[in-house]
Amino acid sequence: MKLAFTTLACPGWDLETIINSAADYGFDGIDFRGTSEGIDVTTQSAFTTGIEATRKRIEDKGLVVSGVSSSIRICDTDKFGSNLEEAKRTIPVALALGAKQVRVFGYGDEDASTEDRVRQGVRCMGAILELNGADQIDWLLEMHDYWVASSDCRLLIDGVDHPRFQILWDIGHTTRIGTESPMETFAALGSRIPCVHLKDAIFDENQEFAMKDGWRYALPGRGQLPLKEAVSVLQSVGYQGWYVFEHEKRWHADLEEPEVALPAYVAWMRSLG
Repeated sequence: MKLAFTTLACPGWDLETIINSAADYGFDGIDFRGTSEGIDVTTQSAFTTGIEATRKRIEDKGLVVSGVSSSIRICDTDKFGSNLEEAKRTIPVALALGAKQVRVFGYGDEDASTEDRVRQGVRCMGAILELNGADQIDWLLEMHDYWVASSDCRLLIDGVDHPRFQILWDIGHTTRIGTESPMETFAALGSRIPCVHLKDAIFDENQEFAMKDGWRYALPGRGQLPLKEAVSVLQSVGYQGWYVFEHEKRWHADLEEPEVALPAYVAWMRSLG
């Protein structure tokens, strides 16, 4: 198993703490979604003028950068220009770090049809994929927001029709927000999934920190989501991609501290073999 975590888990950590902790806890990679300096690493000196030193520090700890998680929303009409600008900043950062993947969101105009959102997503991803260096990276559409159902994601994948446009399977979203079993999602999209997000949750609408839909995140293996089933499906076909822990501490301050959650994830995942 190739284990990584998104740095949403540790919004208060500086870069040195992120790298050292990842190695100490037994991770193989880091997915950058901010540091203590802010959410967008492409504007931070460690990822611009100091990026060669940053990569060396990561590699010296036996780690790799599994991916860079952007804020790009390819189906939003009014974000076309800002999406391209963020992509232009992100490409050189990802390449310099040796990252093979960049996460993007779908979203889309609130009142738009799925077909209209697909058309905008095709337009935006087409423009991004024409940027210098973009064809050296896999651009991963996270199963999130309007793009949780496999059938909708398939429309966008087929519309873009490029081998570098792939799927990031967020198992929590497809089972908690959507209605698909892990087997159903994988059967529909498995050949296009090089990375998965894992996080667990418990349904308890009376719990103090429950989200609007009544769910509260929990440590992996301690909730009600079929994470073990999903990992089993992936293992059964010899999946070689990343298993990324998305502990959303940046958005949910009540969650366990990263010093607790990150080693708990590694221990649980390693117990699955």
